Amino acid sequence: MALRPQPGRRLSSAVTGTSTPTRRPTRILADLTPLRSSAHYRRLWVGGTISWIGQAMTALAISLQVYAITRSSFAVGLVGLFTLVPLVVFGLYGGAIADTVDRRRLGLYSSAGLAALSVVLAAAALLEYHRVWLLYTIVALQAVCGALAGPARSAMIPRLLPAEQLPAANALNSVTMTSGTMIGPMLGGLVVGWAGYQAAYLIDAVTFCASLYAMWRLPAMLPDREGGKRGRASVLDGLRFLGTRPNIRMTFFSDLAAMVLAQPKALFPAIAVLWYGGDARTVGLLVAAPAVGALLGGLFSGWQGRIRRHGLAILLAVAAWGLAIAVFGLTRNLWLGLFFLALAGWSDTISMVFRSTMMQSATPDEMRGRLQGVFIVVVAGGPRLGDFLAGTAADLASPAVAITGGGLACVLVLGLLALRWPGFARYDARSPQA
Repeated sequence: MALRPQPGRRLSSAVTGTSTPTRRPTRILADLTPLRSSAHYRRLWVGGTISWIGQAMTALAISLQVYAITRSSFAVGLVGLFTLVPLVVFGLYGGAIADTVDRRRLGLYSSAGLAALSVVLAAAALLEYHRVWLLYTIVALQAVCGALAGPARSAMIPRLLPAEQLPAANALNSVTMTSGTMIGPMLGGLVVGWAGYQAAYLIDAVTFCASLYAMWRLPAMLPDREGGKRGRASVLDGLRFLGTRPNIRMTFFSDLAAMVLAQPKALFPAIAVLWYGGDARTVGLLVAAPAVGALLGGLFSGWQGRIRRHGLAILLAVAAWGLAIAVFGLTRNLWLGLFFLALAGWSDTISMVFRSTMMQSATPDEMRGRLQGVFIVVVAGGPRLGDFLAGTAADLASPAVAITGGGLACVLVLGLLALRWPGFARYDARSPQA
């Protein structure tokens, strides 16, 4: 029987008598193969995108409602605190739960919990029960449900797709998150202004139908355990596993270097006035620029599937983030500054795609939930710590020193980490080693 090469694959020279590879056409736009090849993943992605937009609408509506009740920016800031603490605490335990139970059921129940909380918000608004303590309670419970749903959903993806499609899937996931972050608040503001808070909350509850349907159609997804053993998954076991896997640790360390040392978001209100003589609209542009770059990075991600040196790609992307932030700190032209912020957002998406792919590929299935829990803690806590550090440095010196110095510090720390763990730059996706 004649051997026929599959598209995009190379037959060995021992079989073909030649080493000439079959070249795939170079992709520019996002690779949609995961959406075509897996109906389960397609439903999960579409449902997640729709519900993410709804959740972003609700997040904005809650902030607006808290301010309308209290007329206090401090009270609005507490919304972030009531979100962060449950994410950090339950992120770790949510990952352990995802490594113990059927991940489909966990994702289904936690998504149903988020939908129910949106219904409660809508009911309270319709009844004109405006109490800030209720809103704080709801956002804390939303964070708990999100911390349970996130690890379960992420751990499902390597079970739905082959390893070579994971970079494309993670690029598509970045499009989901970025488009939700951009579109959700805009729609939320329009809906609240047009029909009130209850309309935004009700729309959010309805959008969860897509996510719930996708989860319901999935097959059972019990974690794979060595020897088929079942039992309680320990958070400490997950941390011990992470302690023995330098490549996975480096994905977290590199992200922390970027998010803690080179995070300028907290300084946008000040520099909008001091550097550009602008107002709230200028702040909006500064906030939107990294998101636009991140969205473009996801849309034009087709080339990423051809990259095998994922560790090196992460190092280069994080270094590009740090340098773009450092140069932004030197600019005094608004449009040039927006360009470098967008470039930073693009670099962050590239880093995220390869970090997520490495964690999914190089981690055994029984540990994926717990590692994703650690990922949630890093993603939630790093930028908040970075805001605090940037604000402190700006008060002690100046915004320019805080931003440019932070970007250069990111690159320096990243270089030291690469020297400490040189194997990370040699990581090859064809033989993933954690």
